[in-house]
Amino acid sequence: MQNRYIAHITIEAQTPLRVGCGNSDFFQDAPVQRDFNSLPMILGTSIAGVLRSLYSQDKNIFGYQNVREDDGEGSRVIISNALLVDKDNRVNEGLLIEKNSFLKLFETLPIREHTAITHKGVARESSKFDQEVVYKGSRFRFAIEVIDDKDAFDELIKLLSNPLFRLGGKTTAGFGSFKVHDIATIEIKNIQGLQSYSSSLNSLIDSATIEDKKADSYDKYNKYTLKIKPDDFFIFGSGFGDEDADITPVYEEEIDYNKQALSKRKILIPATSIKGAVSHRTAFYYNLKQQRYADKKESFEKLEDIVGENNEAVKAIFGHKKEIKEIKEQKEQIELGQKGNIYISDCFMEDKDSTKVFDHVSIDRFTGGAIDGALFQEKTIADDREYTLDIILNNNIDKEYIEVFENVLIDICKGQLALGGLTTKGHGIFSGKLEKNGEVLYEA
Repeated sequence: MQNRYIAHITIEAQTPLRVGCGNSDFFQDAPVQRDFNSLPMILGTSIAGVLRSLYSQDKNIFGYQNVREDDGEGSRVIISNALLVDKDNRVNEGLLIEKNSFLKLFETLPIREHTAITHKGVARESSKFDQEVVYKGSRFRFAIEVIDDKDAFDELIKLLSNPLFRLGGKTTAGFGSFKVHDIATIEIKNIQGLQSYSSSLNSLIDSATIEDKKADSYDKYNKYTLKIKPDDFFIFGSGFGDEDADITPVYEEEIDYNKQALSKRKILIPATSIKGAVSHRTAFYYNLKQQRYADKKESFEKLEDIVGENNEAVKAIFGHKKEIKEIKEQKEQIELGQKGNIYISDCFMEDKDSTKVFDHVSIDRFTGGAIDGALFQEKTIADDREYTLDIILNNNIDKEYIEVFENVLIDICKGQLALGGLTTKGHGIFSGKLEKNGEVLYEA
């Protein structure tokens, strides 16, 4: 009998998690994947895909298929679905008659509002949508089994602490970052051991230990840390209003396993908002570096090829969607696409309830009077605390793109790139310090 190496791993979400089910419902455009108890879950295929992409060894333990040569090999890795961990540090593998108060917290999850922005800074038509996400702090447990390869097993366990190990969708826009909370391993050498082993994810709880793995070296990627303070007011909009204002900041809670409850609401700086502002400025700096100016049409062929998501630097750093292009010489079509090389994490801060409401009214330019029904209010954050934004950038891109990207981050520290909403009204100006791999790159 071949040896089997098995680990039961509990992971904890360091950022909210976006695991879509692929369908929409009456309430959300993109609800999360749920198990038979209607609790959030992560499919084992998602975990396997991420580990396979990070696995660097030559031997193919995940299997392969060569249809042309009628050849192939089955996978030696088995990964289970990841189920939500309860307040008692157990997963529910059977059908629940009734959920306890802790599990009921997951019946209604946070909603993120999104809209696509063009290179002109306005919303793209018909681009507004919402996504359901799983709370930051949520824990999931799954099993990894490797057949007859201890080195591969150890390598997979190590990859779980890799900063690029992120699960679900939108991982380059703030979602899906995890840390290993605890892990239990077992080695099965004979048939008797296999017969006595229970595949239940609760079977090895007593032997689980807390993992304290150090982060890998930054040889393959750079870690940037932005420590910024608002000069005045700022707002990252929630898309909703309240009893005080029509436009309100976005807040979100976290799951607290110690208190077995949701935390107090926290101020949220969504990575998606940071990503949009940074990508737009990246295109500007790269065009400047290439001496391509809007008023000099001879410096470029088509405007749409150098702005927004079509810009070369933006494509290299932030990725781009698949597209079909035709090669006339070969008379065939090829499909191109690339995942982003940047990972930005959401920023959470304790809410001090320090807000400022501004009243506005639209003025009729002909009469100089207020337009009927045009009065509205905006609620902004009035806070001078330091906010920390973590960004990881792969090193497998050209140095000129990295240089351009760092100029953008420095602009934020200088207060020359506003973040959030209502920036044309003076909000969202920050200043602070930029660190690269622990060393200060710029400080205002």
